[in-house]
Amino acid sequence: MPTGPDKGSQNKSAAKADKAINAANKKSARKKKGGVPTATGRQIPWLTVAGVVVVVGLVAGLGINLYPKYQDRAEAQKFAPSEANQDPSTGIEGVTVQEYPAALHVGRTQRVAYDQSPPFGGPHDAVWATCTGIVYPEAIRTENAVHSLEHGAVWVTYNPDDLNADQVQSLADRVDGETQMMMSPYPGLDSPVSLQSWGHQLKLDSVDDERIGQFVSALRLNRFAYPEVGASCASVPSSTGDGSDGFDPDNPPLFDASAPGADAVPMDGAGITPDASETGGAGGAQLPSDLQMPTN
Repeated sequence: MPTGPDKGSQNKSAAKADKAINAANKKSARKKKGGVPTATGRQIPWLTVAGVVVVVGLVAGLGINLYPKYQDRAEAQKFAPSEANQDPSTGIEGVTVQEYPAALHVGRTQRVAYDQSPPFGGPHDAVWATCTGIVYPEAIRTENAVHSLEHGAVWVTYNPDDLNADQVQSLADRVDGETQMMMSPYPGLDSPVSLQSWGHQLKLDSVDDERIGQFVSALRLNRFAYPEVGASCASVPSSTGDGSDGFDPDNPPLFDASAPGADAVPMDGAGITPDASETGGAGGAQLPSDLQMPTN
């Protein structure tokens, strides 16, 4: 007589089948209710990861922007004057060098028949233009600006028709707040940018030219290259009330674009006696001694 599974075995098999069916039903219900089942492994802190990525990006961006500026500054320092190399500007391509007599002063209303445009030496107003890192929005009187060069300043000029607002700002960033520097537009300039120090000039086509930093490093406050070593660039207050013997950087005498007349003072300053207060040493307020020396 054939034999089959006993009742006990059948009951156990049925119980296992019921248990498997119930588990499957519960799993299906979870999917319908909550979608994908909750992962039971370790969670990735995505907010923290995103924050780290943002910080790394900012640091990288700063590095990309600052490193070229650091390189430019380091390169410019190679042109700092020293006893052994008193005029490093001679190693800068395009620099014009010319000798001029110093301490030849003209009156407030007089013009000088300058031989260069912009001029970088020769007779000039008895009052200097403020050159304490001033960025003038309008063109200033040339005769005042030339006196500033005699005090060791670098005068940055540009043709307002050649540069856009961003390019002008790029130049201004080099000048603003820097001792013995000033900047102003120069209408009719024959190049986009021109740098002047006493007896030196460099004309350039770009505000990004590395020679700008080299020129400034070589000639700003280079005691071997300008007549009034130690003279200040601070504003000169007027003692007369009409401004005739002072310079107000907020309301400076403006540039005269017309050609000098027949009565203009010649470049050799014929008939002018040099100012003894300048030929015997720096006149006016003095700079701190550490600013009167080359950097190395």
